[in-house]
Amino acid sequence: MEGGTAGFAAGLRLTWTLFRTNTGVGKAAKPATSRGSGATQTTDGGKTQRGIQSVEVGGRVLLALAHARAPLALSDLSTAADLAPGQAHAYLVSLSRLGLIKRDEVSGRYEPGPLSLRLGLLHLQNQPAFRAAVPRAAALAEAIGFSVAVCIAGPQGPTIVRYEHAGFPLHVNLHVGTVMSLPATSTGRVFCAYLPGDTLDAMWANQSGAAQSKLTTAREDAAFQAVLDKIRARGLECSVDAPSPGISSLSAPVFDQNGRFALALTVIGSTGAIDVAADGPIARALLAAARDIGGELAARSSVLASTAS
Repeated sequence: MEGGTAGFAAGLRLTWTLFRTNTGVGKAAKPATSRGSGATQTTDGGKTQRGIQSVEVGGRVLLALAHARAPLALSDLSTAADLAPGQAHAYLVSLSRLGLIKRDEVSGRYEPGPLSLRLGLLHLQNQPAFRAAVPRAAALAEAIGFSVAVCIAGPQGPTIVRYEHAGFPLHVNLHVGTVMSLPATSTGRVFCAYLPGDTLDAMWANQSGAAQSKLTTAREDAAFQAVLDKIRARGLECSVDAPSPGISSLSAPVFDQNGRFALALTVIGSTGAIDVAADGPIARALLAAARDIGGELAARSSVLASTAS
């Protein structure tokens, strides 16, 4: 999820004391005399602050894993973190004890641990748009009888961060963490219509592999651009029997107090049972929920501004 790197950094700040106490790794670290890992740093106010070198080196391991966005073998992780394999292994042992990293027993690869995931979720839960969306997504699912997904911009694409089940179970495996295809889903196309170019470029590049050429062709296609223009004109998108037969959906953008795209709300149901007409009752309820979330964000921003003044 977006925010995973921030969660890693927060984990380092919150757990450096435990890291030093439990493992002894930090006890041997001494502040360096020049800039770099463990070096003294000058803040904007001119005050020199002393860092913990071993924690910063551990941070390089975590950041390497976050940037890879996939489990890594020791050799790949050590190369990415610019550490010798033996040194990287010692840090991985300590980070595993803390729960920031875990090792898959079958593949032997390293991936984010439970503490990293908890910190990432904490980071997400502190985001105003997510907090405003959760109760409205639940209310929408209950009112219309169809499942509702809250999706944010993750490194590899639109990512479900909240999923409210309603009605009958669907024959697709949608859950928190599912990444939506940019061109093939209503959610993905909403992201394509509203995301800033640099963010969208990174997502598009990360939905790679065998389908990369197909994705690139779809993005550059004039017909696809016309679809995006239609989404912007009516404020939502629908999919029928796509990307899975028998499943249809409607997706709408949510904007923050500054008019920037914040997340997408997506209603999902069985084809034939869910009305995906752009002027139908499901679409109207979805658009109303999206507007309510944006309205709360704007109101909250106004309150904070008046309080600050």
